[in-house]
Amino acid sequence: MSEIPADLKYTKTHEWLRIEGDQATIGITDFAQSELGDVVYIDLKNAGLQVKPGDVVGSVESVKTVSDVYAPLEGEILDTNPALGAQPELVNSDPYGRGYLLKIKFSGSPPSDLLDAAAYSSESGSH
Repeated sequence: MSEIPADLKYTKTHEWLRIEGDQATIGITDFAQSELGDVVYIDLKNAGLQVKPGDVVGSVESVKTVSDVYAPLEGEILDTNPALGAQPELVNSDPYGRGYLLKIKFSGSPPSDLLDAAAYSSESGSH
């Protein structure tokens, strides 16, 4: 059973968001990292880039596959997780903490199609 923290928002493409003020910390869910397997490399777009919902902001490479990571909201990438260059496996061991991917300062309101934990659990089939 995958962990789905109740205080986060989720996307149908298995990203999570921790929204604080006008910033969102973004990562991939426990379900996504378990489907990927052992993460070996992470490639993220640079800070300062303006993104819109659905834009590819990076990719996560595992021993099985490479998966794109999508921007869940509109805004500017503030920073990327510097620890992932040396320790991409943090995405596996701590997907909701030290394994976060990036932070975005968003403009406007978060999209209305973000899922809460219960809806994400139903959507992902990881309940």
